Amino acid sequence: SPPLLRLFPGRLSAFPLFLLALLLGFASLLWLQLSCSGEGPAPGGQDRGVPRQPCPAPAPPQPPEEEPSWGPHRLALLVPFRERFEELLAFVPYMHRFLGKKRIRHHIFILNQVDHFRFNRASLINVGFLESGNDTDYIAMHDVDLLPLNEHLDYSFPEAGPFHVASPELHPLYHYKTYVGGILLLTKQHYELCNGMSNRFWGWGREDDEFYRRIKGAGLQLRRPSGITTGYETFQHLHDPAWRKRDQKRIAAQKQEQFKVDREGGLNNVRYRIESRTDLSVAGAPCTVLNILLDCDTNETPWCTFG
Repeated sequence: SPPLLRLFPGRLSAFPLFLLALLLGFASLLWLQLSCSGEGPAPGGQDRGVPRQPCPAPAPPQPPEEEPSWGPHRLALLVPFRERFEELLAFVPYMHRFLGKKRIRHHIFILNQVDHFRFNRASLINVGFLESGNDTDYIAMHDVDLLPLNEHLDYSFPEAGPFHVASPELHPLYHYKTYVGGILLLTKQHYELCNGMSNRFWGWGREDDEFYRRIKGAGLQLRRPSGITTGYETFQHLHDPAWRKRDQKRIAAQKQEQFKVDREGGLNNVRYRIESRTDLSVAGAPCTVLNILLDCDTNETPWCTFG
């Protein structure tokens, strides 16, 4: 008899074996769910508010180029990033499935800042725009710690103007009317019309407020979701401020400069080098990681470094 059967005394009929297999299968699924789900306490008994590695799930099929139901447009999902790997492991497979279900052709770009300067979200988005290729015709400026929960949120081509998916009445944290952060969609033409984002914002915050002024200055009409009834439960915010401190320090003249409109800089003067470009898969979801070295003129923006 097979070695497995020798572990059990006596003779086993087919029905008890079936029940045993069913029980073992259920136990395996339960273990997998508890060990890889983003819910519950983190390993080691410490609930840090950070998602665990997401459970593997079948990736949505890649659309054939001739499939009309997916539409003609292709989205470049631009994700500024630095050392937030737990959030990244949850974000990439989740967004790939979310956009696949909505039949949005897309490519996820992880814009990983690897230099020694302070984090610059706006410059990373500028770089992502320039490096995203000609096969994408619109972008999503997307925070890595914000997951859309409502399937009615629109990620389609924003032909009529910039579309702020994470609008103030839906975002779990930021509710002022000029807020355009979190998730913002633009056609590439409209982003060029704004000359991208200002490169002067090192550290956390204010670059979105300056970009709101650029949108208005370019004569573009900002649009936001309508008919979404889930309120502040529309998104899952993965960031835990107690565990991961934001770089909100203001250095030298930065405190005054942060409220000014940058009328000269943007796409035209972002300075960077791509250290490496890697295509990889996270739980079956494809993405491209760009390791980016930003450059800073310390005479222009001395607050790019803590030194």
